[in-house]
Amino acid sequence: MADGDTPPRPNVLFVLTDQERYDCSAPDGPPVETPTMDRLSSEGMRFERATTPISICTSARASLMTGRFPHGHGMLNNSHEADAIQPNLPSEMTTFSELLAESGYDCSYTGKWHVGRDQTPEDFGFSYLGGSDKHHDDIDDAFREYREQRGVPVGEVDLEEELYTGDDPRDGSEGTFVAATTPIDVEETRSYFLAERTIDAIERHAAGEGEDDRDGPFFHRADFYGPHHPYVVPEPYASMYDPDEIEPPESYAETFDGKPQVHENYLHYRGADGLEWDHWAEATAKYWGFVSLIDDQLERILEALEEHGLADETAVVHAADHGDFIGNHRQFNKGPLMYDDTYRIPLQIRWPGVAEPGSVCEAPVHLHDLAATFLEMGSVEVPEAFDARTLVPLLENGGDPAAASTDWPESTFAQYHGDEFGLYTQRMVRTERYKYVYNGPDVDEVYDLEADPAELQNLIDHPAYADVRRELRERLIEWMERTDDPNQGWVPNVLERASRSED
Repeated sequence: MADGDTPPRPNVLFVLTDQERYDCSAPDGPPVETPTMDRLSSEGMRFERATTPISICTSARASLMTGRFPHGHGMLNNSHEADAIQPNLPSEMTTFSELLAESGYDCSYTGKWHVGRDQTPEDFGFSYLGGSDKHHDDIDDAFREYREQRGVPVGEVDLEEELYTGDDPRDGSEGTFVAATTPIDVEETRSYFLAERTIDAIERHAAGEGEDDRDGPFFHRADFYGPHHPYVVPEPYASMYDPDEIEPPESYAETFDGKPQVHENYLHYRGADGLEWDHWAEATAKYWGFVSLIDDQLERILEALEEHGLADETAVVHAADHGDFIGNHRQFNKGPLMYDDTYRIPLQIRWPGVAEPGSVCEAPVHLHDLAATFLEMGSVEVPEAFDARTLVPLLENGGDPAAASTDWPESTFAQYHGDEFGLYTQRMVRTERYKYVYNGPDVDEVYDLEADPAELQNLIDHPAYADVRRELRERLIEWMERTDDPNQGWVPNVLERASRSED
């Protein structure tokens, strides 16, 4: 694109997966078959250093909607839990979708919501097209009705190869449901159903039958329920990957030596202490199969764009709310552990005529930067209240932060406030090489990601890293001040005194 040209307002197709690891679609990742995600990377831009602001579903999704870090929107833990600190977004808080709808975009939504106990996408400018599940939202019964029509009602299918946390499930012990094979056809999975609803939306948009007969561009968001546990997949995906051929990741050698005590406590809390590698290999195989299942559904969606002549005028964005452990560091799910397994996320953007095909952006970006990005794509002013930077300049300049901005940050900032096990304060700053984690009630963490990509050795007390530790603390304080973090009255004093005591 020539300098000074303003791209026309594109349609936007945003596909958000639930708990998808960064490495599944990374070029140097495990052997997971993701040809459609790879295609988005080859036809657009892949972001190498994208992170979530928090590895909790509701909190991350609320950040995505509001362009704010969790402490800015207040939804610090999951809205469906009894201990939710704030079960709904404040009604006065601005969301990118409302602004897009006000500007003439026809906004539609399928799938998981999980941003409010009593709110739905329709409260934020979207027309909701169904696909939720009861555990997270209970917005509608569309998928249950779909399964009944196909003769396989939800909950009435006998699963196979079931795996649970805790002790070996084959001795009859109880635990959390981790993975299984389902005998249903692919067409009866929620992933297929959500793709069908998304294709229906594309067809309606192509025919000009959107909300209120708007003739402007469309924004469609498709939120898949996977590959979040339980990793339940049908054939051929259930046996696509052989557990016997899956080697333990380097981080499986975790000893918890020198780590915050909550790390080992969480292993027991989640019941993962009874799982050996053969169990995790089975779970990983199902997880990878789940990713491949979703990838194939994404292919169907992209084909629909092409069939209706919309591919060239539609920006396609794929990201995840956060990652998943699946046995890395011997952990299950996510929690008060700020490893790249759960904080680093996939992000690919294909925007014909803007994003250079096959480009890679190594600038550090956040998931909720997409809120500002979507607004700039739609020529809508980004609110000053957003803690988000638009990625459009990166897309227009081949991912080069120097060409996109004179002051692009060299780090990302993240936080954690606790899950159903109780409140727990964490803050993190991550540069290309180093990571610093502030743990309020316990020892802090420093990792050299170049020397120790598995994040096994906590270097917080290593004398050779004193300067690194000091610099990272300064970066963390800057982020807290910049985002008006409510803990800035306490944490900076603690870290500054700690640094002075080392001098």
